[in-house]
Amino acid sequence: MRRNGGILNSIRGSSFDTLKMEPAEATALSFFIIIFFFFLAKMLLFLRNLISIAPRASTRVSLFSPIVHCHPNSNFLRALSSNRCSVACPLVFFTSFLFVIRLPFSTKSNPSSFLGDLDRETLRNIVEQERWNDPRIVCLFDSAIAPIWVSKFLFELKEYPFLALKLFKLVGNQTGFRHTTESYCMLVHILFYARMYFDANAVLRELVSLSRVLPDCDVFNVLWSTRNVCVPGFGVFDALFSVLVELGMLEEANQCFLRMSRFRVLPKTRSCNALLHRLSNSGKVDLSRKFFKDMLGAGINPSVFTYNIMINYLCKEGDMEKASGMFAEMKHRGLTPDIVTYNSLIDGFGKVGKLEEAVCIFEEMKDVGCEPDVITFNALINCFCKLEKLPRALKYLHEMKNHGLKPNVVTYSTLIDAFCKEGMMQEALKFFVDMRRVGLFPNEYTYTSLVDANCKAGNLTEALKLTNEMLEAGINLNIVGYSVLLNGLCEDERIKEAEEVFMAMLKAGLTPNLQIYSALVHGYIKAKKMEKAMDILNEMKEKNIKPDLLLYGTIIWGLCSQSKLDESELVVNEMKSSGLSANHFIYTTLMDAYFKAGKTTEALSLLQEMHDCGIEVNVVTYCALIDGLCKKDLVQEATSCFARMVEVGLQPNVAVYTALMDGFCKNNCIEAARKLFNEMQEKGIIPDRAAYTTLIDGNLKHGNLHEALDLRNRMIEMGMELDLHAYTSLIWGFSECGQVQQAKMWLDEMTEKGILPDEILCVCLLRKYYELGNIVEAVELQNELVNRGFIKGTCNNAVPDTKT
Repeated sequence: MRRNGGILNSIRGSSFDTLKMEPAEATALSFFIIIFFFFLAKMLLFLRNLISIAPRASTRVSLFSPIVHCHPNSNFLRALSSNRCSVACPLVFFTSFLFVIRLPFSTKSNPSSFLGDLDRETLRNIVEQERWNDPRIVCLFDSAIAPIWVSKFLFELKEYPFLALKLFKLVGNQTGFRHTTESYCMLVHILFYARMYFDANAVLRELVSLSRVLPDCDVFNVLWSTRNVCVPGFGVFDALFSVLVELGMLEEANQCFLRMSRFRVLPKTRSCNALLHRLSNSGKVDLSRKFFKDMLGAGINPSVFTYNIMINYLCKEGDMEKASGMFAEMKHRGLTPDIVTYNSLIDGFGKVGKLEEAVCIFEEMKDVGCEPDVITFNALINCFCKLEKLPRALKYLHEMKNHGLKPNVVTYSTLIDAFCKEGMMQEALKFFVDMRRVGLFPNEYTYTSLVDANCKAGNLTEALKLTNEMLEAGINLNIVGYSVLLNGLCEDERIKEAEEVFMAMLKAGLTPNLQIYSALVHGYIKAKKMEKAMDILNEMKEKNIKPDLLLYGTIIWGLCSQSKLDESELVVNEMKSSGLSANHFIYTTLMDAYFKAGKTTEALSLLQEMHDCGIEVNVVTYCALIDGLCKKDLVQEATSCFARMVEVGLQPNVAVYTALMDGFCKNNCIEAARKLFNEMQEKGIIPDRAAYTTLIDGNLKHGNLHEALDLRNRMIEMGMELDLHAYTSLIWGFSECGQVQQAKMWLDEMTEKGILPDEILCVCLLRKYYELGNIVEAVELQNELVNRGFIKGTCNNAVPDTKT
């Protein structure tokens, strides 16, 4: 003190000596210095206010960036001394210091003077009695540093947690007022220490929710810096972690966990399980696995539930090797797997096709005394049904009932779907009736399976009936159901009804997907409405729905079937530009179209392109190639292709044999055709109606009526009905050979069966009657054909010119 006094005297003496001032001047200077420091203090307090979250301040808050607020009370500062608040924010410390020491020139008119007079007991009485009109409380909101005073008051009321919460809520409802992050955190500590956990969590939830929209406040840091407000209790950090998980802030929760690990205030296993569960459900693969490792690394002991979350997640991902590893690790830690563990593994093994492993887990489960439940049996039944092992599935259904367990909707729906896919509609309907008999209501999956099966079987009436029943039961069609119904209607060429279903789907608020659009395109093509199909393709592109190879193939097939080769080439180019490569179906479709258009060179170049692209040429492609070559009278080349096909190990089917036989017949090689027909039978390939008809037609064109009749009789013996092409060949062949009466018999037989002849065939037969001089029979036939509507008018073209 003496040393300091000497220095001050020295300075004072030096100053006055230098300035040579009079006493009055010195007094004025002293007053000026006092005023200067007064305004300096005010300015610093104002700056301090800007840094804090003050009324009407636009503060930004982030969950993990450091902002620390200090308070103007010396006791409070001591409580926070361990936080190194003064180091983090010197300006805040200094201004708080100025406020605490209360400069001597403060006056009673300053609101701070009134607030400073409030001791703990007075404050407690004011809050307890709700004397909110107390001048000291009223002037609180006139103070620029009201949030700081609130923090001070909360600190003073820490022994009265109900009152602290009451004060916090009151001032928080004031217009234009916003609590500091520090106030929130102090209150959380106070409430948590008082075991008011529900209120503490509510305050934390409010603070964390606020941090989402005001991103500059580090909740964890401030919560840590205020931990000494009460006796330190680290459960509050577990509460923060849990709130983050509850609000779905998974990344932030993970960061909070890492910081808690560094400070060694670890969350509870239950809280970690909640985050792990959320991560696995949200599909965050890497983060969930990393968090599990971080849990173990931090020394948190995993529970059975922890392992169940990971095992279930890995099973759903199909990673059964790691799931099995987790299962072994779980048992190694001394944890006993429960029914959830076993059910996850059974379901996982079943879905990847490892049925025996699934059965082994099932047996182990029973051996250790863990009783299977309905979910266990449903998993087994589902696995065996999906892999078309229905008898085994029914065996587990029987065992399930023996265990005293009742099948639920999932059990019935799984079995009904399996029966439908096997084409066993009677059994499916039996289970459908049985499930309703026992009081179970079918769900959308049940109905969709039955609707799909009926559509594929051509029972559209029954499918629509089930759909109406489903809607009347209050079960809405989902996108799969609409897709199934559209497929059925389009396949049956009921395009008008398909359009109505499509509009109903849009009205229901569902967005069409690739399967919906593909069904419509297929329907329009079958209905020969190619422009509508192309409109759908354009609509898909506008909605950024990328067509797949199957849809492109369908459109190319539709264009080729209408001989629109230029448009089909444009679609092929578009397909390739989208990154898709043509498959053997598209190449075969184009090849066939090129042959029909007389573009043999282009067709053969496609074959070479297939070889160059490494696309395997299959039986269907060879069939199109051989048929196209034969139709261009290139029988020798077709025969070479047939031989090459055998050389590469492909077995010609009945269509290939028929195509080559037709080529032989049309090129006067009837013996070669007959030999090929016999070879086909020797190899166990049963000729179909087209093969018989081809050889009948060839024999008739060569005048072999007896052989043609023999082939026709063999067809009848095999139960084959003659079609329009077969009857046309017989009528034309017999009439050309002068056997008009027999030809007329074939005509009567075909019409009796409801097969209507075309006009050209009728005219050919009628002309032959006239040519043979059977005028009376010709006139009678002509009148009959006109009356039956097979030819028009008198059909003068059928009557030979008598002058020639």
